[in-house]
Amino acid sequence: MKICLISEGAYPYVTGGVSSWIQSMILNMPEHEFIIYSISAKETKGAAWKYEKPPNSLEMHDVFLGAYVDENIRAGKRYNITEEEKEAFLSLIGGKETNWDVLFQFFVSGRVDSILNFLASKDFFDIVRTLCANRFVHVPFTDMFWALRSMVLPLFVCIDQKMPEADLYHSVSTGYAGVLGTLAKHQYNKPFVLTEHGIYTREREEEIIKAGWIKGYFKDIWIDYFYKLSQCAYEHADRVSSLFEGSRQIQIELGCPADKTSTIANGIDVGKFHVQNRKLKETGIHIGAVVRVVPIKDIKTVIQSFAIVQQEIEDAYFYIIGPYEEDEEYYEECVELAESLSIRNLVFTGAVNVQEYLSFLDIMVLSSISEGQPLVILEGLAMEIPFVSTDVGSCAELLLGTYDSFGQAGTIVPVMHFHLMANDIVALARDRERRQEYGRNGRERVTSLYTLPGMIERYNHLYEEAKRDGGHWLSAETTV
Repeated sequence: MKICLISEGAYPYVTGGVSSWIQSMILNMPEHEFIIYSISAKETKGAAWKYEKPPNSLEMHDVFLGAYVDENIRAGKRYNITEEEKEAFLSLIGGKETNWDVLFQFFVSGRVDSILNFLASKDFFDIVRTLCANRFVHVPFTDMFWALRSMVLPLFVCIDQKMPEADLYHSVSTGYAGVLGTLAKHQYNKPFVLTEHGIYTREREEEIIKAGWIKGYFKDIWIDYFYKLSQCAYEHADRVSSLFEGSRQIQIELGCPADKTSTIANGIDVGKFHVQNRKLKETGIHIGAVVRVVPIKDIKTVIQSFAIVQQEIEDAYFYIIGPYEEDEEYYEECVELAESLSIRNLVFTGAVNVQEYLSFLDIMVLSSISEGQPLVILEGLAMEIPFVSTDVGSCAELLLGTYDSFGQAGTIVPVMHFHLMANDIVALARDRERRQEYGRNGRERVTSLYTLPGMIERYNHLYEEAKRDGGHWLSAETTV
């Protein structure tokens, strides 16, 4: 089968959980051929792959969401949009239903010579004027025009595409990737599968609430807009998978039909993690976080917890293990914070061979604001390393054993509570027997429930189900 994997902001140019998952999927399904469709905010032309290219990866397609910003704009054109097309555009912002069939057909028909020309057209001007008159009477027209333009530009860049032809399309999130999966189904009448590692709309909602550049009255509009994009994928996907039951329940709450949903847990190749190779350091307690240095991973909470830990454990050593080039400004802020707190024995390793550190770490930490089912926890537990983690995604399920009897493998603390994180690290650092017990419990859980062969088997079954039952595009009268 030829499968088109659609990722947003990840593989193959960024390392981390989702990228590692995609690489693992491709390598462990040699019977399939894969086309990679990568959506990036930043220019990726000429960028190096962070992973070795799998032999069954046939093609690579990039969509750069800022690709149109330097175009010459011809303002004031008319595209003679129909009333039905106008309603479809209006429904993207605050409307109850969106006719995606009409939107897709408008862009793929070849009528649009330039996305920026359309956004500067009299037709788009009329759409914004109608929105202001009917739904946002208290919002200045100019503010609405520029906000709406920046909102829909990435979406229109995405759907102004001819997708590569494949037997099945698999989006690795909702958002733009989910809309592109829907577009491919529209173009080819082929099955479309959606997997969410985290709940995309919830993550975008958190970012928007914190964003200083979005004015207060536009935050709700942005949030509603991203929920609308997710609804597109939920409605048109033939099968929707999540990593754990809590995530599946959220998908259903957000409008995904329950009969489409299933859970497929992440899996790792346990055979690559050899507990007998662990060589603990003769002195000190060694504490590590395997993580990309980016805001959603909340590295600052880890650093603040380390500052408290070193006051209690004099021979503590700290490692932040992973790349920091993705957001250099945030990395510099983290370094400055560590220096201001006078943390001793702290190393930002950059990109390294993680298994070398798993061989000697006593405790691992995860401080993310949002997660799905972190591979790093599975890998750490496979090496019998206990965790202190924030209560996000399935971390509690993995560490506390909510649905199994293998026993506790770590502790859970609220998001951003660095003092509680520090307290749990100190307690584990002072109790070797508990660290060993947690480690054994964790490895038993992973080897029983979270193996790579089991994950691959379930995805192959999902593909077969989608291929058997799906791939039929809804009629133009059907709306989302």
